[in-house]
Amino acid sequence: MTDLFDRIYLLKQSLIFSKVFTDDLRFIAESLYEEIFYKGDHIFELNDQGNEMFIITSGKVGISLSDNEKHTITELHTGDCFGEMNLLDGLPRSATAHALEDTHLLCLNKSNLRGLILSYPEISLGILNSLSLKLRNTNHHTLSSSLKQNSV
Repeated sequence: MTDLFDRIYLLKQSLIFSKVFTDDLRFIAESLYEEIFYKGDHIFELNDQGNEMFIITSGKVGISLSDNEKHTITELHTGDCFGEMNLLDGLPRSATAHALEDTHLLCLNKSNLRGLILSYPEISLGILNSLSLKLRNTNHHTLSSSLKQNSV
């Protein structure tokens, strides 16, 4: 069980909430609930219609683009956030998430996030800022990779 301070700290370290003011993170932290998944459990499946996002408090999660756990494209660890795209765009899950070891998660569901955004609009500005920086970083990485490949 994580206390409020630990939750705020995890939120501040997460990519999606890193630019949200600390005072507003308290409201998000109070809306989080905990779930436990055991090694081998699927947290969600590709094409599921999701309703929540997750932050890892302990354990490890594999992300794959199919139902096959052996084709993991990335591993997520304590402090990492995942499943947020569905809360923002409403589209089905774009990947499968499965517990690579016993994993404790903090969860935020879509209706709670929407209520928080309506009550505290600054939260949405922080999320947009964070997502914009993530996109810029992805663009920079893609451009750098392309330039390296073209110079070979």
